Amino acid sequence: MSSADTAFIRTCRDILTRGTLVTDEKVRPKWEDGAPAYTKKLFGVINRYDLSREFPLLTLRPINLRSAVDEVLWIWQKKSNNIRDLGSHIWDAWADENGSIGKAYGYQMGIRHQYKEGEFDMVDRVLYDLKHNPTSRRIMTNMYNFEDLHEMALYPCAYSMTFNVTNGRLDAILNQRSQDMLAANAWNVAQYAVLVMMLAQVSGLHAGELVHVIADAHIYDRHIPIVEELIERTPFDAPTVTLDPGIDDFYRFTPDSVRVEHYRHGEKIPRFPVAV
Repeated sequence: MSSADTAFIRTCRDILTRGTLVTDEKVRPKWEDGAPAYTKKLFGVINRYDLSREFPLLTLRPINLRSAVDEVLWIWQKKSNNIRDLGSHIWDAWADENGSIGKAYGYQMGIRHQYKEGEFDMVDRVLYDLKHNPTSRRIMTNMYNFEDLHEMALYPCAYSMTFNVTNGRLDAILNQRSQDMLAANAWNVAQYAVLVMMLAQVSGLHAGELVHVIADAHIYDRHIPIVEELIERTPFDAPTVTLDPGIDDFYRFTPDSVRVEHYRHGEKIPRFPVAV
């Protein structure tokens, strides 16, 4: 069983058995038919994944790791806020007629600031510090910029990363304000695990632990039957996920730089609605 399966099953069972059902009519998300999208939720969930032991890719159902990596590179590498730079259609519902999602995600990562060592955006500052200041406790990113929230199509869900280097090992914390367990949990865990591996490789480090902190972990009301069936499935062993070892520049990684081997998984689940 993959550590991703273990965490997903445990978290979903906790939500279903002891979570709070939120049926307030003021909830923001709506279903396609206009009905309020209610949730069952838990506050303050923490899951840990040791990347030195295995890669946390869900096996209960297939996860398209290539598309997940494409999205995280869209944010961290391309620093784009336009869906035309993205290979998938997951952001289509939030984009305007020009393809923009406003001053969100990649836009924030690309904002440059002047430091005594030079001018950096958030990504380049992380890359610089991992190589030159690995003992620093200030290696962080944060896309939740209050100044620009009113110009974002969606406030960032996975909004902050904190990096820490210990004895040549890169550990990281992913902070997430909101997590749709069915639609996004396995996707976010896998893509940020790859990101930690990429940053470690180009910094001469080994990937360590990814700690995922979720403020509001929830299952939408119309997703509950799907999740109930999913967590009763038999999981498989974790696959092997590796990076192209010849890449030493973060900006040279592509989705094709990630290799997945021995990935056994359960059947694809039927198409399900996504609350917007």
